[in-house]
Amino acid sequence: MGTAAPGGQLIAALVIGLLLLIFLILKTKVHAFLALIIGAVTIGLIAGLDTAKIADAISAGFGGTLGSIGIIIGFGVMLGEIFQISGAAKRMAHTFIKLFGKGREEWALGITGFLVSIPIFCDSGFVILSPIMKALSRQTRKSVVSLGVALASGLVITHSLVPPTPGPLGVAGTFGVDVGNFILLGICISLPMAIACILYARRLGKRIYQIPSEDGESWERSAISGGFAQDSALLDPKDLDNTPNAFVSFLPLIAPIVLILANTILKAAGKTEGPLFQTLIFLGTPIIAVGIGLLLAIYTLTLKTTRKEALDKMETGIRSAGIIILVTGGGGALGRVLQTSGIGNFIAEQISLLPVPVIVLPFLIATLIRFAQGSGTVAMITSAGITAPIVAAAGGNMMLGAFAACIGSLFFSYFNDSFFWVTNRLMGISDTKEQVRCCSFTTTIAWATGFVVLMILNIFM
Repeated sequence: MGTAAPGGQLIAALVIGLLLLIFLILKTKVHAFLALIIGAVTIGLIAGLDTAKIADAISAGFGGTLGSIGIIIGFGVMLGEIFQISGAAKRMAHTFIKLFGKGREEWALGITGFLVSIPIFCDSGFVILSPIMKALSRQTRKSVVSLGVALASGLVITHSLVPPTPGPLGVAGTFGVDVGNFILLGICISLPMAIACILYARRLGKRIYQIPSEDGESWERSAISGGFAQDSALLDPKDLDNTPNAFVSFLPLIAPIVLILANTILKAAGKTEGPLFQTLIFLGTPIIAVGIGLLLAIYTLTLKTTRKEALDKMETGIRSAGIIILVTGGGGALGRVLQTSGIGNFIAEQISLLPVPVIVLPFLIATLIRFAQGSGTVAMITSAGITAPIVAAAGGNMMLGAFAACIGSLFFSYFNDSFFWVTNRLMGISDTKEQVRCCSFTTTIAWATGFVVLMILNIFM
């Protein structure tokens, strides 16, 4: 499948193609999807592939990647829209606040964000939950910064590492890893990252202390953090009048995770025979499990929603998923061209001579792309498309390589990232230095913690 082109030509093809890709994304009106296809064609031509092979590789890479995860992306975004319209996300937040109690609000909001962002985009999740953050700040006299940064960290970490969020799902498809195992390991890797960020949030709230005023339109600022207000009761129960109960709210999210976990355990234990085990394995297949979660959401969370409104919201989600699906497929096309041209094998051979794990490569590339253009989803999917064939050729762990691309995409969220503006604006942070401390430093702590966890796992896996 590869070409006989010399190593220098292959490296030149990769460098020129990537520079063109980055230029198109950053400096032109060309969409990231088209930029990925143009980059793939450019790399193939310079590497010496004939045009027929380039076209075949692009088609095969695009279709092969989306064949495994396209349906789940569609289900996932529809599920997220239902969580948003039904108020289930708000109910989750109240449940965790009640469970953790007074003094642990950061942990409650962090865990809420951790779960909510699995089906909902982190930007939307923060907007939905920000009223709870502000109300808690007013009632407890805790800085909105400590609460907001904890919430934002939980949201952005699982958004970047745990399917069915489209970005990590696309990476899993590009690396060809089992989605069920990816979800479970992603949750495990995310936990220490979230803990590190929440601890940072608690400390930061003491340095940047502000709470929303009673009218919610302005902010009260002080150099010294306050204690609890005299009335530190939980949020007004009236806020929950039109939301589903806790069991119903959590069910569409927990059920697929349980089914996928059962599938993974049964396969690992070799329990694949018999109608009961076969049924459980079938129901725990990611496509089926997420589909079941979506059906549960439709028939439990939309009882107070008209048929038209529910369908309109799900179609809104599908439209937003179209962009992610195309970019994911474009990343798969780029990866297949790299594999077909022999570039992946050549770079893998060179990396194998260096005293560093091959999984560092997708981490570094995702980090650089994230810093250059801001979108974590584009960074992880582009990195996956470039590095998946290299990691495979070098005999690296494909699961850890996929997570390396996801973790690298968390690096230093700043001005070119929409999440940076959403979180800072809703926390009332306008000073640039404070904005960087609230958002950029938080995602970088998650990035660094994730890399340490990744290197530890690489020792054992």
